[in-house]
Amino acid sequence: MNNLEMATRDLNVLWHPCTQMKDHETIPLIPIAKAEGVYLEDFEGNRTIDAISSWWVNLFGHCNPYINQKIKEQLETLEHVILAGFTHEGIVRLSERLVALAPQGLTRCFYADNGSSAIEVTLKMSYHSHKNSGKEKGLFVSLSESYHGETLGALSVGDVALYKETYEPLLIRSIQTPSPRDQSVEAALEAAHLFETLLQERSDEIAALIVEPLVQGAGGMRMYHPRFLSEAKRLCEEYGVHFIADEILVGFGRTGSMFACEQANITPDFLVLSKGLTGGYLPLSVVLTTEKVYGSFYCDYNPIRSFLHSHSYTGNALACAAANATLDIFESENTIENNRKTISLIAQELKRFESVPRVKEVRQCGMIAAIELEGFEPTDRIGLKIHQHCMTQGVLIRPLGSVIYVMTPYVITPEELTKVFDAIMSALKSI
Repeated sequence: MNNLEMATRDLNVLWHPCTQMKDHETIPLIPIAKAEGVYLEDFEGNRTIDAISSWWVNLFGHCNPYINQKIKEQLETLEHVILAGFTHEGIVRLSERLVALAPQGLTRCFYADNGSSAIEVTLKMSYHSHKNSGKEKGLFVSLSESYHGETLGALSVGDVALYKETYEPLLIRSIQTPSPRDQSVEAALEAAHLFETLLQERSDEIAALIVEPLVQGAGGMRMYHPRFLSEAKRLCEEYGVHFIADEILVGFGRTGSMFACEQANITPDFLVLSKGLTGGYLPLSVVLTTEKVYGSFYCDYNPIRSFLHSHSYTGNALACAAANATLDIFESENTIENNRKTISLIAQELKRFESVPRVKEVRQCGMIAAIELEGFEPTDRIGLKIHQHCMTQGVLIRPLGSVIYVMTPYVITPEELTKVFDAIMSALKSI
């Protein structure tokens, strides 16, 4: 089997995500035969550094031997069981560990299959919790340029027109408050003040504020100061509004701490996790919430008060094995501390781009780096051109429009990291 044969078979039957399929009449599809560490390998032996962690999910490298082994062990005992009325050791252990790791006060775990589904769970849970407390609050607030997924509820609370505009008639009620304009404390306080103004006018309608803490991913890797989180949480408490921390992207060490909320020393009412939860192996997501929210549903059976939400594969045993193995690695290898060396190396590499023509800004939050370009129109498809050039250099980069970002697995070496930024520099010189 070679690349062309596999690509031809694929294009006869598949419809790929986030893709205009007509592009593949001229842009080759890239079949992957196997992967190891930070490398993807095609059917002809060409290797590519996965500098975006395969859509931000992979933490400890592809085919990690330890995670592999733990999934194999789980296969021998239990692959899946319904979670309604049943349980298993893997999900109990995972939940105990997440509660211990999360900001204090988050005591209950509700599982789903992916990030968007977990956002749906959270929106319903927030609205329903208010309703059970005698309040009708059906409006959600998110930040400008935010992204929370592409199912209808998740799409509703996002603010990226590219994904949202077409489906506007189908969406639930939401409004946006301005996100901080940059990473300064001043910008954080300014945005918090604008949010407070909104609360003064409409808090009686608002169920929750939902944010991507510190880094707004698909909206262009916009980054802001932790002070906004602490101010926004204080205001939510004051006005009786839930605070939802969507850490699907930033959780599990991406910002330099286990969870981004730690840097603001806050406990959200809901903490949403996915992506890195299983180390990038299997679909799994979780919503952590407080005893207060949990208690608002706790009663003698009443279908009106009960949270009747489910997914067939909720708490899948194989996914839980991968998640527990991922947490084992965090503990045994002191990952958060060790990542500080890589964070410093990224900062050094980014300095190279500060004076490059057409680079508007470079920014960093922990293990996430962004290089924003200026002077290009959407029709230029500059992101696609950079992606294609970097692939010729053996590096997978998938820019968000004119924003180039790097989010590698944590196991990347200094030499491999340099190769990633060399490829980006080469791409910028070629345009």
